[in-house]
Amino acid sequence: MPVPSSDFKKALARLSEKEKEALVLRAVRRDAELYDTFAFELLPDSTVESVYEASADRIHELFNVAVTGRLLNRSLVKALRAALQEAARARRVTKSKQLEIDLNMYTLRLIFEHYTGQFDSVYQGFYVGTARLATRLTQLIPKNLHEDLWLEYKSELDGFLTQLHGRSKSRELKFELPRALVISE
Repeated sequence: MPVPSSDFKKALARLSEKEKEALVLRAVRRDAELYDTFAFELLPDSTVESVYEASADRIHELFNVAVTGRLLNRSLVKALRAALQEAARARRVTKSKQLEIDLNMYTLRLIFEHYTGQFDSVYQGFYVGTARLATRLTQLIPKNLHEDLWLEYKSELDGFLTQLHGRSKSRELKFELPRALVISE
């Protein structure tokens, strides 16, 4: 990310309102994430909840539309990767770390409701990706959320971790899969 120089800031200050507007409009036409960020900041009807709903719909689409074909496991890995990118994009737009965690939990819910049968596939990519996501959430929740919110996620995340540990592939992971979300008192 380039840091705006003082000359750049001075030149920007000299622009008229109409020129600034044209510059902003040209920039948001080129970058969808910048458009979403400006829309979130400027429009009154754009809230964290509306961004969550839109992102959750996109994640749902990824898993229900993009997951097809002979290579189901590969499609699921691609959908999982895209879902993680969507959650990270929503966090960058809103600056809400809780939103990213909520979207990642939504992704895990989709996986455990519909696709756990693919954990037994000879291909390990989808199981490993899901295990990495669950492990990452056990680190993100205590790091980014207030302790009062940890309990909201604990039982559901512990259930996901228990199911992941119940698979024989859990012994073959190259990282340590936690058994539960640790809540230090």
